[in-house]
Amino acid sequence: TCGTQAVTTAMTYKRARLMYEVIATVLCLFISTTSSLIENPKFGEPIKNVTVPVGREAIFTCVVEDLGTYKVAWLRVDTQTILTIHNHLITKSSRISITNSENRTWYLHIRDVQEHDRGWYMCQINTDPMKSQVGYLDVVVSPDILDYATSADMVVEEGSNVTLRCEAKGYPHPRITWRREGGEDLHLSHGLLGLIAYGPVLSIHHANRQDMGPYLCIAFNGVPPSVSKRIMLIVNFPPTIQVDKQLLGTYDGFSVTIECHSEAYPKSINYWTKDNGDIVPQNEKFFMENFESSSYGVHMKLTIRNTTQPDYGSYQCISKNIVGEAEETIQIYRNTYNFTMKDSSKSSKY
Repeated sequence: TCGTQAVTTAMTYKRARLMYEVIATVLCLFISTTSSLIENPKFGEPIKNVTVPVGREAIFTCVVEDLGTYKVAWLRVDTQTILTIHNHLITKSSRISITNSENRTWYLHIRDVQEHDRGWYMCQINTDPMKSQVGYLDVVVSPDILDYATSADMVVEEGSNVTLRCEAKGYPHPRITWRREGGEDLHLSHGLLGLIAYGPVLSIHHANRQDMGPYLCIAFNGVPPSVSKRIMLIVNFPPTIQVDKQLLGTYDGFSVTIECHSEAYPKSINYWTKDNGDIVPQNEKFFMENFESSSYGVHMKLTIRNTTQPDYGSYQCISKNIVGEAEETIQIYRNTYNFTMKDSSKSSKY
């Protein structure tokens, strides 16, 4: 009986031990499975591409769900450089830092962004196999006009062909537009007119006096601010004179005004002479006025007061500059019609 009882006790012990081992194995599997389920990190959302102007701060955001004991790293893809591992900074760059929120949202900061920072960046989880996603950093640069490749102020002779050039740098590459500072038309190719021209080269065929003035080269690439350069075009030409009335009559004792329109550049010296070649002086008898009608035009007026017999005859308006000279003649004659007070209502006194 004692032997039977001993065998029974031994069998009971073996069953208990076997059951314990089974329970322990199941529990171990459960714990392992539960741990595996808990520590199965995944990305909560895609990394967004970042666009910033040079000199600003760029921030990449990587959202990781259920990170557990795994680590997050940031890498520069094109150079295969590890920047950070979890909260530790690996790179020696003082412009880069790492922050996180509740071990879920990981931020890569790049301060004072430079053009060489442009490229792909990776957020990586050290699972097996490794999980990762990437975002692109685009560094934009506002335009800057290159003085060495851009035309300076120009002086040309009327009738010459003119080429104005403007080059700019920036990212994206800037677009160049041209316009005149005063809003005048641009004389484009094939005789066309327009307020705006596009491209780094502005060609003016057979430039004339109307083309003279300041031109604006404007560079823009969508990154403010746009920039411009002012280029002055000077067109030299000899004087030309236009006279509306070359023959005027008046009466003794009346005043008469004669006029000329002169155009010249550089600006001309303008004066009047009598038919004997003498320069007309400014005095009580002769009153002269010059009005600038444009940057190259002058309206000349000569008023002769209280006309008498010696005042009749030919008068020349003369314009001279370094390119040439011009003159026109105006004839003043004495009216022979018998003027009476009754006629004064029908006549205009100069």
